[in-house]
Amino acid sequence: MLDAALAQPESRAQLAPHHGFLFATGIENSAPTIERGRIRRDQMAECGHYGRWREDFALVKEIGCDALRYGPQLHATLRGPGRHDWAFADETFAELRRLGIRPIVDLCHFGVPDWIGDFQNPDFPDLFAEYAQAFARRFPWVQLYTPVNEMFITAVFSAKYGWWNEQRHDDRSYVQAIRNIVLANLKGMRAILGVRPDAIFIQSESTEAFHAECPAALPHAEFRNAERFLTLDLNYGRRVDSLMYEFLMDNGMTRADYHFCLREAPALKRHCIMGNDWYQTNEHLLNAEGHGRWAGEVFGYDTVTRDYHARYGLPVMHTETNLDEGPRGDEAEHWLWKQWSGILRLRRDGVPVLGFTWYSLTDQVDWNHALREQRGDVNPRGLFDLDRRPRRVGLAYKRLIEAWRSVLPTQSWCLQVPLSG
Repeated sequence: MLDAALAQPESRAQLAPHHGFLFATGIENSAPTIERGRIRRDQMAECGHYGRWREDFALVKEIGCDALRYGPQLHATLRGPGRHDWAFADETFAELRRLGIRPIVDLCHFGVPDWIGDFQNPDFPDLFAEYAQAFARRFPWVQLYTPVNEMFITAVFSAKYGWWNEQRHDDRSYVQAIRNIVLANLKGMRAILGVRPDAIFIQSESTEAFHAECPAALPHAEFRNAERFLTLDLNYGRRVDSLMYEFLMDNGMTRADYHFCLREAPALKRHCIMGNDWYQTNEHLLNAEGHGRWAGEVFGYDTVTRDYHARYGLPVMHTETNLDEGPRGDEAEHWLWKQWSGILRLRRDGVPVLGFTWYSLTDQVDWNHALREQRGDVNPRGLFDLDRRPRRVGLAYKRLIEAWRSVLPTQSWCLQVPLSG
């Protein structure tokens, strides 16, 4: 069981069925660069975590969460090929272990070290795999990982929309980013399993849906609704459809890289939980030219998640959501209960949803414009504000956890993890 793995950090036994539900939050650790690499948007710094991490972990316990999406910043820890600065991670992970909080370790969250450059660097997958293995060796008691957070969003924002990191807008750069990010995730998982054979990977990935507002928009919606699956298709070894295959081949992905994904992914998939992230902005309305705007909730979390689950057949964890508290102060709380209702409906219908995450523990900074501008706008969407005072949604989440932890219908799940040699 996960509890047994936490209590016996050196255990390498086969994973037994786990009965229960993970209630989680996260420490916001996005770290892309903007302004052509001149500015690093380190949300751990901007949200005050470096100076208040002990207090933050105590708040995780106070709210009742038993899991925390968390990781050391890649740009600050990976100092060069094979060179690591573990000072901050050593302190923080020792405290998480002492408190009995399960970390879901987030190893790459939207940015890479300056010396790597950006997601166009073809060396990134191997450099990242070495780092992932080094982390697993340093912290062998850790079992839960998100190697590369939101692979789809990382590639789109960096190499399609031109907002972060390489800030490119062309299809070849976009496909190169997808290639490097997915290969990094696959190689990272394989490297971790070499150290921890019973590791579990919770892919935190954006869950999207695209809608046509007129008949002329239908081809655009068809393309985007195929494109949204690209990173997960490659990560889970599912053959992409013909439209996406042509797109990948036309824009620089090699057949060797494509077949590497098909060959390597199936064995890794057995260790995976499909983490999906859901916000009000995840459904898009496309016009005749293919340009999109936010559509609000047309289908909603449970309907779109059901599509992803049907495609991959994996257990699910809701790995991110939040909403500003709004002018009345209660919109975030209403959103929390709406998400929870969607989870209960999925479970009722037989979809194995294993956990829920309000992201993040504290308010964030400048996400109202996707970190593209350094304005210092505080986004009131945390369980606590930046002074670490509870927000209304934080109190509601604590009540939700207290109410449902002991009575939530359990669903057993078991990953068939081979014993180490």
